[in-house]
Amino acid sequence: MSAVVERTDRHRRILHRLPWWLAAIFLVGIAILWIFPFLWMLSASLKDNMEMFSGGLKLWPSKFVWDNYARAWNDAHFGRYLINTIVVTVITVVIVTIRCATAGYVLARYKFRGSKLFLGVLVATLFVPTGYTIIPVVKISMQLHLIDSLSGMILALSGGAYVSAILIYFGYFRQIPRELEEAALVDGAGFVRTFFSVMLPLAMPVTATVAVLTFITTWNAFFLPLVFTFSRPDLRTVSVGMQAFVGETATDWSGMAAAGVISIVPVVVLFIFMQRYFVEGISGAVKS
Repeated sequence: MSAVVERTDRHRRILHRLPWWLAAIFLVGIAILWIFPFLWMLSASLKDNMEMFSGGLKLWPSKFVWDNYARAWNDAHFGRYLINTIVVTVITVVIVTIRCATAGYVLARYKFRGSKLFLGVLVATLFVPTGYTIIPVVKISMQLHLIDSLSGMILALSGGAYVSAILIYFGYFRQIPRELEEAALVDGAGFVRTFFSVMLPLAMPVTATVAVLTFITTWNAFFLPLVFTFSRPDLRTVSVGMQAFVGETATDWSGMAAAGVISIVPVVVLFIFMQRYFVEGISGAVKS
């Protein structure tokens, strides 16, 4: 992560040496390339299937087909899927944020036997593919009778390691002066009160970063929600609900594009409102 920050700083220094108009043209070009796939999907959601494939890269539809959104919302039940996804994502974000903040705080502020080994094992799990954990998670969920329920899906999604979030909190809490904890201890605050009243409020930028990352990960999760909703289609999330547009003989591509726009808008809106905290959290966590 520090390498990413250093590379970004190097690119920023290069841009400062360029004339302002040349830097502006360069950045506008990069921005257009970056958002073009989203613009094309937005355009495709307003076309029929024939124009979607025959129109090439043209963004402006010949005829606006608003029925694609009505078909996605009503016929494909994306309204229900969107509600399911919001419920699952919000609760998962709360659980993961509190759990990772507590773990990062303990690892950063307390020394105990085996703490370095535990941290090393935690980092090593970053290289374990996510697919390897699906079978044991599903088996445990079946034994606990949590399959085919939103609560089981939430527990399965929030029970992952989320090592990146823990490390972000770890890096941030390690920089905070110990005098703050000592002052809280003098005032009679214990571990829980010190954490929730002093340390966690100071880590709001990091919390916003972890919340955004967890939100995106949970919102786009596919395998676990697919397994948990095999026999309960009414519990599907938006990522699993995309399968509703794939038929045995044909695929409703324009309806799928409309559903994709519906599913991605909440993520874009969230990031726009929280981008300042997101950047502050990343920079604060990797500060030397």
